[in-house]
Amino acid sequence: MMRRIIAENLDWTLSTVPCLSKLCLQSIVNNFQEKPIYEELTPSEKDFIQKRLPLSLPLHFTANFVPDGVFWKRCCEQKWTVCDVSNYGESWKRMFFERHLENIIELFIPGVTEPKTVLDMVALCKDHVKKLDISQLLPPVKLLQTEEKEQGSELTLENEDDDTGMDHFDISILLDKLTNLEEIHLVCQVKSCGMNFEWSMFELTHRDCESLGKAVKSCKTLKLFRLYLSNLEDKKCRLLVKYLLDHPSLSTLDFSHNVIGDSGARAIGKLLTRSKLKVLKLSDNNIGGPGAKALAHALSKNTTLVSLNLRLNRLKDEGGQAICKALLSNKTLLHLHLGANEMTWCTVLSLSKVLAQNKTLKSINLSCNKLGEVGGEALEEAMSQNTSLTECDIRLTDIEEKRVSIIDRMVWNNQFRTQETSPREHHTPK
Repeated sequence: MMRRIIAENLDWTLSTVPCLSKLCLQSIVNNFQEKPIYEELTPSEKDFIQKRLPLSLPLHFTANFVPDGVFWKRCCEQKWTVCDVSNYGESWKRMFFERHLENIIELFIPGVTEPKTVLDMVALCKDHVKKLDISQLLPPVKLLQTEEKEQGSELTLENEDDDTGMDHFDISILLDKLTNLEEIHLVCQVKSCGMNFEWSMFELTHRDCESLGKAVKSCKTLKLFRLYLSNLEDKKCRLLVKYLLDHPSLSTLDFSHNVIGDSGARAIGKLLTRSKLKVLKLSDNNIGGPGAKALAHALSKNTTLVSLNLRLNRLKDEGGQAICKALLSNKTLLHLHLGANEMTWCTVLSLSKVLAQNKTLKSINLSCNKLGEVGGEALEEAMSQNTSLTECDIRLTDIEEKRVSIIDRMVWNNQFRTQETSPREHHTPK
């Protein structure tokens, strides 16, 4: 005997015949590609459509007719396991197109993949891409050339030492077309090279740098440019910087984890005088005293930079003192990182003069430098006259713990004082 009520089935209902409105909406879903009706629908009806549209619809169609929503969430979750939409401005459509374009670029093989593959996708996603995070660039495939000779045949590698034979994807063909692009994160490497490893897979060629520089120059909306772990040395750094001069919107530059030396640092110093940079990161490079002096000279005249990171370089006291002296005239820098730069107490003596006069600097990192007791004493005396510094990292500096605790207490007092004055300034009538 058939039961009339199935209590244990949560989806069971007496309404065995669907509503006419649901049938109409399902008909729209079934015929969406032939007749895309969407904008005329109510929000609940749009949600119904997005939940049921087949993911097999052509991308060139959905890109134009399906706005951001559940459909694009389904597309992302089908393609990737980890989908953190908060990294994409809470836009699923932006996430899909950014990651899809990144995948195409990362799997592009010069000489094998047609550039049209990338350009066709750019035409669809140009309005949605704000950031590109490219984690690998594949080199061209080296083919063994067979030469027929009278006495036999042998295999030889053609142009084995030719640098131009290892040029990567030319990013300049698409950057000027991405009208909303604001960030580029780029690393030159091959993730799964296996036994085919070569050092050239992990560095940009001269032509790569030139095309990358032209690409960044053509992208007038770009705010952040990050090129890291790419074995970028002085010559290529100077070439890149040449194209970055007078960029209208670039505010953050990150060349960390490369091999930039003093010559490259001098070029970046020139960039500081001809740009609107607010954040400069050059950590883990080979910058020494002369390079730091060039940066310091530019810093003394700069009025836009608020954060400078030079950790894990080789500034020593020559470079450290130059940077500190520049802060006597600079009135905009808020954050300075000089950790692990082989500096000693001599640099702290120069810094103590800065802390007594400079009221702008908010944080400084001197960790992993051998400052010693002389440096600790000079820093303690300087902090007793400073009321603006709210962060001071002096870990692993050979300063005795008692003096470290005294300096930390002074920094905490500055933090408390800042927290007290900020609300007052906020409520002060204009």
